[in-house]
Amino acid sequence: MSGFKNFLLRGNLIEVAVAFIIATSFAAVVTAFTAWLTSVIPGVKNAFDDKDLGGHFGNTVIAFIVLAAIVYFAIVVPYTKAKERFFPSPEPGTPEDVKLLQEIRDLLAARDGGAA
Repeated sequence: MSGFKNFLLRGNLIEVAVAFIIATSFAAVVTAFTAWLTSVIPGVKNAFDDKDLGGHFGNTVIAFIVLAAIVYFAIVVPYTKAKERFFPSPEPGTPEDVKLLQEIRDLLAARDGGAA
């Protein structure tokens, strides 16, 4: 079970899934905007037969914002809390192994400096 937990929380599975959901929804926004833009440019035949493309674009933007909020509060926030709980970030400051290497460096420098 811990292997599955590591797979979910250590890898980028959740980030990729969220990116896919948001990108798909944003593609709908871009499509609606393109349809609206081509409808207002004179001489360009629009692929959509709707007369209210501005309203369609507005609805698509609102749907995108609602979906982004749902994904954020239902997936991203719990994922971040779970990741911090199971895999806490390291303490700020110099790690112990780096401190040890710095001490060794200082001792070697003092030894070489004292012999010269």
